[in-house]
Amino acid sequence: MSSILFDYGGTLDADGVAWLERFHVLYKECGVDIPRERFDRAFYDADDALCDRHALAGLDLEATVRLQARDVLAAAAPEFLDRADEISARFAADSRRHFARLLPTLERLARSRRFGIVSNFYGNLDGLLRAEGLRDLFGVVADSGALGAQKPDPAIFLHAAHALDSLPQDCVMVGDSIARDVRGAAAAGMMSVLVCAHEKAPAAGQSWTVRSVAELETVLS
Repeated sequence: MSSILFDYGGTLDADGVAWLERFHVLYKECGVDIPRERFDRAFYDADDALCDRHALAGLDLEATVRLQARDVLAAAAPEFLDRADEISARFAADSRRHFARLLPTLERLARSRRFGIVSNFYGNLDGLLRAEGLRDLFGVVADSGALGAQKPDPAIFLHAAHALDSLPQDCVMVGDSIARDVRGAAAAGMMSVLVCAHEKAPAAGQSWTVRSVAELETVLS
């Protein structure tokens, strides 16, 4: 394949662990133990409305997730609003350590393949990647919040392929979600790599499975 498309959250910033799960653990570690059902509802409500409530353009990762954390806490545990800074700082630091670990693998793969990102995000992913020093790796950033199409809609995958001057069959999508990444890629005529943190990965039609993006070279050599 000539092009590799990456999911962002849970794929490039963690080894197959979605933001919801990462944040739930982190809130508890920071002393905020919100009942799971209430936490999930507050998290998704904050996530869905973040770009409507806040001006996100130009924000880096930490500033973006600080707003998300503040909205979750305001809805579910307002007495802990002062923990938003700690939660966002720890989340961003963990993500940045992950970026640094993956960078050598990405740089080697980029010598022979074009890169893009296909992500359900808030509309500010291009600027966020620029702020984190990662934007130059990617020929296209297909952010659902900016494009108006969300995974698993094939349109967002095809937009990225077209921007990289690649045919769908020459692209592989790398992501941690079966519903959004694996099935979305298949609907667009692409192969896929599932990034799965679990010991036994489900067979969901993915072409390959890895535990981390750091293992990509073993399956895409």
